[in-house]
Amino acid sequence: MRRRKSELTEQQIVEAVKAGRQEGQHQMVCRYAQRVFAMIVRQVTDVMDAQEQTQDTFMRAFSHIDSYDSQRASLSTWLCRIAYRLTLDFLKRRHPLVVSIDDSKECLNDISSEELEAGLSTADEERILQLQQLVDELSADEQMLLTLYYFEDRPLKEIAYITGIEAGPLAKRLYRIRRKLYNRLTRI
Repeated sequence: MRRRKSELTEQQIVEAVKAGRQEGQHQMVCRYAQRVFAMIVRQVTDVMDAQEQTQDTFMRAFSHIDSYDSQRASLSTWLCRIAYRLTLDFLKRRHPLVVSIDDSKECLNDISSEELEAGLSTADEERILQLQQLVDELSADEQMLLTLYYFEDRPLKEIAYITGIEAGPLAKRLYRIRRKLYNRLTRI
């Protein structure tokens, strides 16, 4: 895809923002705001709150642009890391974490990944609605992980960077979340 003459490269955007030039900030927002907003609005269902979180993400990015390292992640992934942390903080303030005693029992059933996928994958509309309701009952952090992995189809390595969780423990955590959903779905 050819870049318009006025469009900056990712590195030029970073340099322009570092220099305090509005052009860099403008192009960063134009290029990445939609993706950041899409990630946030899946968790923060009130559009006004999601817009505010998106603005906060870019304000934080502008003020911390010196911490961006292009060797560790793309600018888009770095912005999503900021959005992830801000959104989790926002959701935790809105809905404090409540741990159910039933959650401790979720770990008792050991099930293979293939069985989990088969049990959670369905075209049945009623089952899909039940699954969506169960996902809504998960903690904000669990919902964000599912969003990044399944809805945004991000690789584990990228999610690990965004969340600050190593890839191995992250894969285990995703498995436990899917197992929790499966166990709850089979009880319905």
